[in-house]
Amino acid sequence: MTLCDAVAPVQTPKLEYLLTETRGKVALVTLHRPKALNALCNGLFVELNQVLKEYDENSEIGAIVLTGSERAFAAGADIKEMKDRNFIENYTQNFLGHWVDIIKIRKPIIAAVNGFALGGGCELAMMCDIIYAGDKAVFGQPEIKLGTIPGAGGTQRLVKAVGKSKAMEMCLTGSVNLTAEEAERAGLVSKVLPADQVVDEAIKTAEKIAALSQPIVQMCKDAINQSFEIPLSAGLNFERRLFQATFSTNDQKEGMAAFAEKRKAKFTNN
Repeated sequence: MTLCDAVAPVQTPKLEYLLTETRGKVALVTLHRPKALNALCNGLFVELNQVLKEYDENSEIGAIVLTGSERAFAAGADIKEMKDRNFIENYTQNFLGHWVDIIKIRKPIIAAVNGFALGGGCELAMMCDIIYAGDKAVFGQPEIKLGTIPGAGGTQRLVKAVGKSKAMEMCLTGSVNLTAEEAERAGLVSKVLPADQVVDEAIKTAEKIAALSQPIVQMCKDAINQSFEIPLSAGLNFERRLFQATFSTNDQKEGMAAFAEKRKAKFTNN
């Protein structure tokens, strides 16, 4: 593993499928199966869940960036690994169930996507909180061409991101992909950048988030995510209760005092 001089790797021994480093309060996690275009296998997700959980519990980390290579964020699931599985083992072992553990991470995760984000790769990106795309990125759900359907959120999160018609077209044909620009226009990604700038820009945004009050950031993330799970009236009530709860924190007092006094706030995460 070759990392830059300022790197502080996660204390997880012998990572096989990931590279990790920290830049200040930002953790950078890189999918690293170059010969397989970062195809998503069980071992990769075991490592990813472990690493993300460690960063989530690390008080020195405020935000996380997840990326792949310039050629592929992740070109899909490892089909060789799953092709011979059967329904009974899939059902009893809850196959792919641990793929979605990323949504349990409370700290914000920014996906910095270059190249292919297909199938499980697109699903993984959508599990993140913000997606930045390199100008050559491609998003798609080609599972139907393999005689199956998306199994880690492709039929659910994609609809909420791009709408029913476009999601149907992508999932039912398996051949209609979105370019980075199309993904931005559809609302799937937040920003399109030159490929060699997307990771650095994601880190800059993560640094801005990490400099804010971490309890309040997590409350805000929680409130937005609840909008996908509950009716509007319940969501508005949930948001209002969290808003009211922020007034029990020192960081709310500091933030509003700093605004009134025209100075920069000094948050202490309590």
